[in-house]
Amino acid sequence: MSFYHDTGLSIEYPDVQTCETPVKAAAYGTNAPLSLEDPSELQTIDMTLEEAITYALQQSPVIRSLPAGAVLNTNNASTVYDPALVASSGQGTQAALSAFDAEYSNSIFWNSVDRPNNIQTGGLGGQFTPAAARGRNASYQAQLTKRTATGSRFSVRNIVNYTQSNQPFRQFSTDFTGWVEGEWRQPLLRGAGLEYNRIVGGGVLPGQYNGVLVARINEDVSLANFEESVVKMASDVERAYWDLVVAYRIFSTTIKGREAALRTYQYQKVRLDVGSGRQDEEAQAKSQYYQFQTEVQRALSGPTGLYASEQYLRYLIGWQAADGKLIRPTTEPVDAKVIFDWNAALTQSLERRVELRRQRMEVKRRELELYAARLNKRPQLDLVGLYRFRGLGDHLFGNNGNGNLDGMYATIADGNYQEWQAGIEFLLPVGLRQAATAVTNAQLALQRERAVLNEAELKGSHDLANAARNVDVTHQLVEANYNRYQADLRQVEVLLTRYINGKDNINFLLQAQRSVVVSEASFYRSLSDYNLAIRDLHREKGTLLAYNQIQLMESPWGGGANLDAYQKGLFMTRRVHPERVQISRPVVRGAFDPSEPQITQGAAESIITPMPEGETAQPEAE
Repeated sequence: MSFYHDTGLSIEYPDVQTCETPVKAAAYGTNAPLSLEDPSELQTIDMTLEEAITYALQQSPVIRSLPAGAVLNTNNASTVYDPALVASSGQGTQAALSAFDAEYSNSIFWNSVDRPNNIQTGGLGGQFTPAAARGRNASYQAQLTKRTATGSRFSVRNIVNYTQSNQPFRQFSTDFTGWVEGEWRQPLLRGAGLEYNRIVGGGVLPGQYNGVLVARINEDVSLANFEESVVKMASDVERAYWDLVVAYRIFSTTIKGREAALRTYQYQKVRLDVGSGRQDEEAQAKSQYYQFQTEVQRALSGPTGLYASEQYLRYLIGWQAADGKLIRPTTEPVDAKVIFDWNAALTQSLERRVELRRQRMEVKRRELELYAARLNKRPQLDLVGLYRFRGLGDHLFGNNGNGNLDGMYATIADGNYQEWQAGIEFLLPVGLRQAATAVTNAQLALQRERAVLNEAELKGSHDLANAARNVDVTHQLVEANYNRYQADLRQVEVLLTRYINGKDNINFLLQAQRSVVVSEASFYRSLSDYNLAIRDLHREKGTLLAYNQIQLMESPWGGGANLDAYQKGLFMTRRVHPERVQISRPVVRGAFDPSEPQITQGAAESIITPMPEGETAQPEAE
């Protein structure tokens, strides 16, 4: 029980080997997080949106795309290794091509014989037949088999048997017997055809497909999954960037509101001290000052504040959580109205969205499987041919002049003993129940994937419509909130003058000061929402990577791969009449570049008054 409790139930720490990487250094080298430090006293790092996306792509092989506060699922984390892992696994094309590799096998066995004979003692039998059969035997077999893409199977075999026996009537006490043969088997019905074998591969049962075409689709699906993760990462980085811009703006706005409230409180306190003010007005002004003070602290260190937003952007770009510096975004948000061509955007969405392209690959997979399943619903009819050279000799090699049976391989080389065989093999599972079930299953699977594709296209068109509507709506909100902000500024200016002149109550001024802070914050939020709406429209129409100038490509080949490609190319010759070459139906229509620029939009001039001079993303001193 002591071992059970102390060792069997103990939680052990794994001993693993780790490498020193920039990401690991960022994790172990982070400083204490920023909380209530004055941002104006911190060193800033200017960063554009393009630089943020570049850092996110370069800092780690793991594609970061998490909501704030979410737990990383290490089992489902997307990495740059995922497409290569699929390509190098049993689902890749190389594994599928291995079904057509030549296979070499050989075996050799030795055994002894010591077996009593059931014979009559004496007489003729007793004179020539020993009482026990004794001997030594050995057998050797070597075989080279090659399967072609059309279903043919070629085999070359070499079989040698060695016998040492005390049996009577033998010319040699030891002998070697063997043969060299070649066999050819060609399916005529099931198992025949180039496209069938490229789909089925090494599968022998109906419904099991692991051919080259299926493996190619597996790799394309893994690339689509990788592209989807990159799209989500770019989307999250852009959201984090604009959230940080808004956090800076709101922090600056609340500081201005707090300073205005402080000046109002100080002015009211002076009036109270000289006997011209009221205590309730002084208390109201003081309450509003502390209310703005809490808003400033929340805008700085709250869950959606400046420091939290900056740290989340740091995570996405692979930097340490805190290093005593503060990222300052320098890319100005777009405030001009962007007009998209709906028909072009809809066409691009239905053609370029990674989810739809991935689903079309699944439909193509089911089409190939249905094609193979229908061909499997045929009997097995094979042509079989075999030719054999036999030999017998006292020795394995050589010919020492002791007759034509001195060496076994010499006898084979002479070609005096030849055999052949030709025939047809037929196999028909009565009822073809398994093959018919596989056809039905493939038909249902194809109908399902087509239905899912149709639903995905419908959903995609609705998502695009929502995104397009959101672009127009958010721009209208930008205009409305900007006009509201300007009106509130004029209201504060008028009410402040009237309050100082004693013509209005302080309540109107305090309410106007709160309104101008709320309207300015709403304007900056709507401006960020407008830029995110443009991002969402590009994402829905499948051009977000091109919009952010992100290109996906294969990493450079190693020296060994370049050498292999060169050596393989030496055996390739250009066809004299390429138009006569017959190929199977293509799986894809051609190459696809998700980063190819798409022109579907034009921008009108900005109808919003430029920002007042001096208002930048740099926070004011607290």
